[in-house]
Amino acid sequence: MQNSRSAHSQKGIPWWRDERVLRVIGQAIFLAALAFFFYYLARNMLDNLRQLGMSLGLNFLNSTSGFDIGEHLISYDRSSTFLRAFTVGMLNTLMVSIIGIILATILGVIFGVARLSTNFLIQSIARAYIEFLRNIPLLVLLIFLYTGVFIKFPRVKEAIELPGPILISNRGIVFPWGIPTETTVQFFWILAFALLVALAVGFGLSWYGRRTGRTPLAWLWAFVVFCLIVSLGWIALPQPPFTMDPPLVQGLRISGGKSLSPEFLALLLGLAIYTSAFIADVVRAGIQSVSRGQVEAAKSLGFNSFQILRLIVLPQALRVIVPPLTSQYLNLTKNSSLAVAIGYPELFHVSGTVLNQSGRAVEVITLVMAIYLTISLLTSAFMNWYNRRVRLVER
Repeated sequence: MQNSRSAHSQKGIPWWRDERVLRVIGQAIFLAALAFFFYYLARNMLDNLRQLGMSLGLNFLNSTSGFDIGEHLISYDRSSTFLRAFTVGMLNTLMVSIIGIILATILGVIFGVARLSTNFLIQSIARAYIEFLRNIPLLVLLIFLYTGVFIKFPRVKEAIELPGPILISNRGIVFPWGIPTETTVQFFWILAFALLVALAVGFGLSWYGRRTGRTPLAWLWAFVVFCLIVSLGWIALPQPPFTMDPPLVQGLRISGGKSLSPEFLALLLGLAIYTSAFIADVVRAGIQSVSRGQVEAAKSLGFNSFQILRLIVLPQALRVIVPPLTSQYLNLTKNSSLAVAIGYPELFHVSGTVLNQSGRAVEVITLVMAIYLTISLLTSAFMNWYNRRVRLVER
């Protein structure tokens, strides 16, 4: 009886007093206001462009760039197009981001574990490393590394020579590099085959471990298999797939080898050590989230410290570590745009030159934002996939 009364009273509420209707109307008004705001901005932009005799479009990407880029992973010269220049900048950003993420993760794990060490000296060094890097601006660190470290190395004539030979000067680090031969293509096929076999071994051993409860070092064995196949393939080829090209000092320059510029080294090192300080705190928090009783139980079963960390602590800590770790990876990728301060030609630096040459500010900035957004979304998607794989499933 009471339910029928409440239903009758609900039906009798006018629409202008119904909270559900008012909620929908409020959201509709907000969306309309937001759409009008963006419409006003777009119309104002188009009117200003029309007054300048310009229109929106990406046809300018096929025009000749007319400028050089000091470092590029693909062939490029001043006769290349703006699209080619964008590609060069994007590849430089991806290269420094991927290598920086790997280095930052390794350093972060090392210092995160060291931060929890029972050794006072190791713990103090890790604490000082983390606190120092977390409390200085990244831009200041990059400029210091560039102006105070890498360009202060000896000149080319007095270059430091390390075994290899590896030459270190104020123009960067140059090390021996391979020149392709007639068997290079065959060697790449061997690499692809070795990678497929290694993946099969890794996933097979992982499946075996899940089925039997044992924990074989699946990916370590996969890496060993990969190296073994590659080594046998190198020996079996009629001639080496690469001939070594050592660096040599010739006058005021260094010929041969592969060069890493001071700009690239300063950016890579700065991003890696700066981000590693934050990753170290993430790792420390993740490890401390694991119950102390888990460690005590592992010790009572005879596990050593390395086995406890690898088999007990880290697998459980990953569920806490991975989500904030994703944010640090995204920050490192986006912080690579600070390379404009030290002259490394990454995406933002190259886009500034393209903007000055073409005058297409709206299109260039939109492309840059779209590329950074795509890289960030792909990184987040991969880390979310990995997070789903390592999270604990409660029963």
